[in-house]
Amino acid sequence: MNAGLVHATVLLSEAVEALQVREEGVYVDGTFGRGGHSRLILQRLGTQGRLIALDKDPAAIEAGRAIDDARFTLVHRGFEHLAEVLHELGVDKVDGVLLDLGVSSPQLDDEQRGFSFRFDAPLDMRMDTSSGQTAAEWLASVEEKELAEVIRDYGEERFARQIARTIVAARQERAIETTKQLGDLVAQCVRTREPGKNPATRTFQAIRIHLNRELEELESVLPQCVERLKEGGRMSIISFHSLEDRIVKRFMRDMAQGDKVPKFVPIRAADVPHGKVKLIGKPIFASAAELEVNPRARSAVLRVAERLGD
Repeated sequence: MNAGLVHATVLLSEAVEALQVREEGVYVDGTFGRGGHSRLILQRLGTQGRLIALDKDPAAIEAGRAIDDARFTLVHRGFEHLAEVLHELGVDKVDGVLLDLGVSSPQLDDEQRGFSFRFDAPLDMRMDTSSGQTAAEWLASVEEKELAEVIRDYGEERFARQIARTIVAARQERAIETTKQLGDLVAQCVRTREPGKNPATRTFQAIRIHLNRELEELESVLPQCVERLKEGGRMSIISFHSLEDRIVKRFMRDMAQGDKVPKFVPIRAADVPHGKVKLIGKPIFASAAELEVNPRARSAVLRVAERLGD
């Protein structure tokens, strides 16, 4: 594990500004990573403020040990356990929650993690390297139909069936254990791809999302964020691909609209159910200046919502 790998925090100031950090507030950074957002939140907090950070990656937890601050608590758990962690820490409501979804630069750039096709490395792809099945182990036994569905649904890959068929045939001859093996197999099937985009991009993304249950965990944490926010508290969420952003966008929209009353049902205005949140501004994207120094920010989108009173 390379401790020297650097992470450029995407939409750093925008995501933290959106929280409107109160000096004495309690905040959650659900995706600590290398601590970019957490450090900025700590700078905005007063002496009585508190920041609780979560991350499932042992490397992120190790990096977080460098922050020596009594206001800061770092927990080795995924954000889908947000409500559980707050309960264990004796925290009922918080003033803000920040989620920076996707894979961090150190995870992509550490070849031993197996997230990238740029290296010839062990095919791991786990966010939490202390538990769970590796990509190599999953590919060794997954049925062709399920593999094709994962690549199609999570990678939005139109050559999913051909890729699945090729992988299943290849593993009969030799176990698929490295990123290069997988990348080469996918390249045999993908006849066209966007300029500058590796043929294996969508397949690697799909397997990573499935293996780490990224979309299921996102769907699990969003209601927890709303229920744990104080009135006026904000949720600030950065997505990096359309599947994530679609979930966040629809959830915030539905929470803002509230329960829908059937048409033509007589009801007093005071009894019309209102939403639990209000949407704050339009989606925010990385500036040209940020893209110049960090091209990986090009797909990032920040959405913000504020908790309304009951």
